[in-house]
Amino acid sequence: LQTRISCKDVPAETLYDVLHDTRYREKWDSNMIETYDIGRLTVNADVGYYSWKCPSPLKNRDFVTLRSWLPLGNDYIILNYSVKHPKYPPRKDFVRAVSLQTGYLIKANGAGACILYYLTQVDPRGSLPKWVVNRVSQFVAPKAMKKIYKAGLKYPEWKRKHDPEYKPWVYPEQNTLPSVSLAELSVQHADSLENIDETGLSEDHLSTSDHEA
Repeated sequence: LQTRISCKDVPAETLYDVLHDTRYREKWDSNMIETYDIGRLTVNADVGYYSWKCPSPLKNRDFVTLRSWLPLGNDYIILNYSVKHPKYPPRKDFVRAVSLQTGYLIKANGAGACILYYLTQVDPRGSLPKWVVNRVSQFVAPKAMKKIYKAGLKYPEWKRKHDPEYKPWVYPEQNTLPSVSLAELSVQHADSLENIDETGLSEDHLSTSDHEA
């Protein structure tokens, strides 16, 4: 899945902050159940956890990913892929999904504007009904991009009231996460995870709130 959105009145560096700031994410990401940073590998790489509320009656998914980021002049790139961490095994209340590769490219587009590109290759684990795949590609992903854009417009005001100088993704000396050794991690292969069959679930069972999410 790949998509893009033009973000007028949102500088590239602001959108970069939005995508990094886990405290702010709960303000705009209505599909998020929980997210937190686990540990850091280098000044521009860490390991984190994210759980995602799927449209009912589907089971909710979660991820453990290694994320890296890099400023490229006025542009920015953020990439992640799924890893296995011994202290964060799959949970019984979630289906552990796999990000084969997910990335954001934020390109400056003149003064005070940018274009956000999003590319993801994800194995959600499980045989999903065709309507789920169609819904994600036609509705969920574009809505998520619009949410990020709107979050970018509101972020400067929010950040002024919430530790305005705290940006460990920009200032590595602020990072207090425990160190994680690469030796502790391994690539999360999808075939080692449980596969569930949800092909029989009907779109008719979606609640109104799911359609509006």
